[in-house]
Formats: sequence, structure tokens, C-alpha cells
Amino acid sequence: MKLFQTDKEDLKAAVMNLVRNLPITIEYMAAATLVSTIFFHFSNNVTNISIIFTLAIILIARATSCYGSGILASLFAVFWVNFAYTYPYMTLNFTMSGYPITFVGMMLISCITSSICIMITKQNAQIQEKDRMLLNAEKETMKANLMRAMSHDLRTPLTTIIGSSSTYLEQEETMSPDEKHKLVQNIEEDAQWLLTMVENLLTVTRIQDERGVANVIKADESLEEIISSAVRRFRKRFMDVPVHVSIPDIFIMVPMDATLIEQVINNLLENAFFHSGSHGPIDLIVTTDGPYVSITIKDYGKGIRPDLLDTLFDGGGVYANQMGDSHKGMGIGLSLCKTIINAHGGQIRAGNHQNGAQFTFTLPDWREY
Repeated sequence: MKLFQTDKEDLKAAVMNLVRNLPITIEYMAAATLVSTIFFHFSNNVTNISIIFTLAIILIARATSCYGSGILASLFAVFWVNFAYTYPYMTLNFTMSGYPITFVGMMLISCITSSICIMITKQNAQIQEKDRMLLNAEKETMKANLMRAMSHDLRTPLTTIIGSSSTYLEQEETMSPDEKHKLVQNIEEDAQWLLTMVENLLTVTRIQDERGVANVIKADESLEEIISSAVRRFRKRFMDVPVHVSIPDIFIMVPMDATLIEQVINNLLENAFFHSGSHGPIDLIVTTDGPYVSITIKDYGKGIRPDLLDTLFDGGGVYANQMGDSHKGMGIGLSLCKTIINAHGGQIRAGNHQNGAQFTFTLPDWREY
């Protein structure tokens, strides 16, 4: 009884689908009839007319993804071609020599073509659904990685701030001025880091719409000015760290969101300072390659362990695992850099050079002025 009820529901759904797609079927058959009549008026060749109706059946199958519509269109085409375009005209006649084979063949070809088109359409829909599910899974993985990175990146400076402030309050009378200055300096550094983290998190929400798709508004900007602004911002916090900038002697304009690209550069500069294991110079190098402009930031520290290179931008910590760095991670920062650069149509990658680590990102469609 339950099986019978299920079959009845399936049949009802198929009929409703056929009725829903009936206007599309009628439109394509009417168009095929109009074109066939024009061809018939000039050529009187039933083969051309059969091809026209077969094309209409293919289009119906693509537009409706309904087996019933394809079969109905095939039946109509066979009988209508016989009735309207085959001698004797305006009469159904399947008895003339060769006609039965011709129209049975046309019927089979039409039905098979319709079924194949519908099958391909449904397979494409299934592939798109799998791609959507895969994209959602990747988004969930990135969210989990970001949450894990955030729990580390926020907890560490907060713990330092609480510890330093508690020490200051408890031992204020016994501490020397230098010790007090050191504690306050530590609090200020970690507060600045928390501010950077909050800016990164706010940027993530800014550049992603409700579907989680990265979206930026680009305008032509001077790359040299963006780099200068990012370097000045970095030097305000880290005055003792030399930054060497190398840029071609041309005026480079790039379509970008200036605030976001400046944040990418600043994140990478801070990453080079905090996690390289060296307070040596940082190189910022600009090169052009076809339609792309590349920005490379190099440090002269311990480099990155090769097995970590493939997961640096997934939201996990960068150097924490390889160096025991409990100070600060860059998981959110690097993941954000990747999101921003991808939204601009570029790419970002990490690697090692002979004396340390380097990060390179590209931006497309630059122009020289």
C-alpha cells in the first residue's frame, strides 16, 4: 500500500512538472513550425524540416529538464511533420513507401536526443550541487581554522596584559622606573596587537557578503603611495626596524581597494618582524610581469618549515609550531591576506629564500602612467 502511494505521488509530480513546462514546449514547437513553414515554402524539403524540429526538441530538453516534455515534443513533431509537410498534405499517412521507417527513425532519434540532453542537464546540476557543497565545506573548514587561530591570537596578548597590569598594581611601590616602563610598554604592544586583530576581523566581515563571497570595490590607485602609507604605519610602531623598498622607476596604477591592500602589506610586514626570529632588515620588492604586478616581502630570519607552507593561509598559526612562539600568531592575518588578494583576482604564496622567508602576492591589470 505504501509503495503504491509512493508511485502515485511520483506520477502526480511528473504530471505537474509536465504541465508546468507545457508553455515552454508549446513556444518552441510554435517557433519550429514557423521556421519550418518558411523553409518549406522555399525548398519543399522534409529533411530540413525534420532537422528543425529535432533542434527544437533539443532546446526543449535543455530548457525543461523534463522527460515528459521531450517525449511529448517528439510525438508532436513526428505527427506534425507527417501531417503538414509530407505529401499528401494535411493528412496523416504512414503507408507510403519508406515513410514508416523514416518517421519511426525520426521518433527514435528525437526521443533519444531528448533523453540524452535531459540526462546531461541533470548531471550538470548534480555537479554544480557537489561544487556548492564542497565550497560550503571549505568555508566551514576556514571558519573553524579562523576560530582556532582567533582563540590563540586573542588569548595570548590578553593574558600578557592581565599579567603585566596585575604585576604593576601589586608591586608598584617596589618596582624601579625601568621595570614600570617595561611593563607598560608590554601592555601597549599587546593592546596594539589586539587592535590589529580586531581590524582584521572587521575587514573579514566587510569584504564578505551574506553568501560568504568576497567582494571588494576597486578604483585605480598609485601603488607607490599605498606602499609608502603602509611602511609609514609600520615604522610608527617599529621605529628600529629598517624597511628597504625597491620599486620600478615608473608610475604604477593598479585597480584595488586601497585600504585593504595597505592592510595586506602591513600584516605581512608585521609578520616578518614578529615571527622571523630576527630584527634585521625587511625588504619590500615590487616587480612587473605581464598584466600582473608582484609585491614581495622578505625577512632574514629562520624561514618557514617546508611542511607548513601549504597550510599557512588556512587560518592556523604561522611560526608558533616550529619555533615555540607563544607571543602571537598570524593565522587570522594571513588568512585575511589570502581572502583580500583572491577577491582582487590575484594570488598570494609563501616560500623560503637563502636567508629567510618571503611572501609574494600579485595584483592584475596594472597600468603605467
